[in-house]
Amino acid sequence: MKLKSLMLGAVAAAAATSAQAADLPVAPEPVDYVRVCDAYGSKFYYIPGTETCLRVGGRVRTQVVVNNVLEDGNWGDRSKDGYSWLSRGYLYLDARTATEFGTLRAYASMYMTNTNGDGSATLDNAYIQWGGLTAGYATSNFDIYTGQAFMGVVDRDWSDQTTNQIAYTAAFGNGFNATIALEDRSNREVGSYGGTRAPDVVAALGISQGWGSAKLSGALHQVYPDVANNNATGGEDNFGWALGGGVVFNLPMINSGSNIYFQGFYADGALAYIGNGITGLSTTINGSSFSVSDYSGDDTNSGYSLSAGAYIQATSTIGLALDGSYAQVDQNNIVGTSRDATITRYAIDGSVQWEPVSGFVMGADVGYSNSDIDVSGVDDQDELLFGVRMQRTF
Repeated sequence: MKLKSLMLGAVAAAAATSAQAADLPVAPEPVDYVRVCDAYGSKFYYIPGTETCLRVGGRVRTQVVVNNVLEDGNWGDRSKDGYSWLSRGYLYLDARTATEFGTLRAYASMYMTNTNGDGSATLDNAYIQWGGLTAGYATSNFDIYTGQAFMGVVDRDWSDQTTNQIAYTAAFGNGFNATIALEDRSNREVGSYGGTRAPDVVAALGISQGWGSAKLSGALHQVYPDVANNNATGGEDNFGWALGGGVVFNLPMINSGSNIYFQGFYADGALAYIGNGITGLSTTINGSSFSVSDYSGDDTNSGYSLSAGAYIQATSTIGLALDGSYAQVDQNNIVGTSRDATITRYAIDGSVQWEPVSGFVMGADVGYSNSDIDVSGVDDQDELLFGVRMQRTF
């Protein structure tokens, strides 16, 4: 009897213990929370399950530009837009991983735009960097400074080009560096070109220290006329070239962020390297269409541009900027005249901007340019534009 009672008691205790165990909560699986990555600055996070750091950013911009208000400008032609109203959204992606050969980086930026009801999508940058190697769609290694003005409502003449490339940069310490690159020729063609054959070769030397920075750059460019122009002259292909140099001085005695810069470019048969303003000129001369070109027959055309600008951080929230440029092209055998001519262009652009909250900027911009072709009967081309912009970067 006692044995039977003990057995029944043991069974009851076991049942009670099992019931209590079943009621206990099950431990959750460990969660791989997103970790902050501070190896590359702020706003980077580790991609869960990897050692890759990612930064996701963006920008929203809206602006209105009042187009050329001068005589013979947009407002005097019913077929042209008197204003351009633009809204644009940007996306930035920056992924970095530490390797034994240096940081492996993949960067992409893109934006979508609506201007006066017309939409478009644009790839801004897309490149891979590994140690000193860069491959993809990025700012040309020839470029030096690309302006201080908040909007830049008129083109100023200097090299400012994003292009496909493969480049290697060696850093020597003390702020010195050197770059050698192959860059897509397609973005540097001025005039009627045939198909691609050889990429441009670009080299640069630079220094960046506490006082500011300086850079020297050079480029070799294949001048490859299209079938019509090459056969018409029976000529051979040429090589063009370009040289550039610039320096920027920091002005901490005025305010942190203030600076002034100077730069100059010279090109023979590679005019895109001196600027997009003068090389974009077109008009009609004696009934024939004229535009600036890298070549005239078998001869290459040459030109230069000089530019300068300043940015003054007037207060902690207000910035003032001013840019100016002068460019000249000597073109052989101007169509419709059978003589050589000089084309000149100067431009100035100034802006004021206000940043009441970090990343949120509002500003206004005004710009003027004048272009002249020294051919009888051809009038100067003048532009005067105004603009306002609001943008938030995050």
